[in-house]
Amino acid sequence: MEANVDKLIEKIRGYAKKSLKEKRFEHSVRVAQTAAQMCSLYGADEKKGYLAGIAHDICKSMNDEELLALAAEDGNPVSEIERSRPALLHGRAAAVLLQKKFGICDGDVLQAVACHTFGAPDLCPLAKIVYAADKIEPGRPQSTEAYREKLFSQSLNSLVLSVLRENLGWLKTKGKSIASSSFEFEKSLGQDSAAEGKNECF
Repeated sequence: MEANVDKLIEKIRGYAKKSLKEKRFEHSVRVAQTAAQMCSLYGADEKKGYLAGIAHDICKSMNDEELLALAAEDGNPVSEIERSRPALLHGRAAAVLLQKKFGICDGDVLQAVACHTFGAPDLCPLAKIVYAADKIEPGRPQSTEAYREKLFSQSLNSLVLSVLRENLGWLKTKGKSIASSSFEFEKSLGQDSAAEGKNECF
């Protein structure tokens, strides 16, 4: 994928611009830019970060039947929360579409796109970055420059854990159901953060 990443980015960006509403496309561009910035900070591939960011919502405008059909192709079960709200499958559907339409087989990029809605335990660094970038891109109401600077001063695991807990708190105040994978993600990040603390030298 590396040799063609620039061409892939342009193809996917063009597809996103045509298939998404203007505000959703602009959000995707900001997520891509934020993900690339975070990749630079945390030692991940910036172009893969941009690609996953621009691609993460490419199925957002699909209807429920299309989302269910595409997501089913990844071989994973559809949870009760996903079945009740198929729009939540847009990340999984997008990962399948990236493979079928654009020939992308990079596991980190596919995981980042598939898991950006709920998170999941044991994510690769790129997937953690895209999960957080989606929640903290500059178009989000809470995401001031000072807010992002404070987050970017932390380790990646601590940053993502903070963003996840903020998101879980928001969902609870709205009375929304929370996917079990989000709680598993929280536990996994907590363990990763604790391991980081034990490894620090003074």
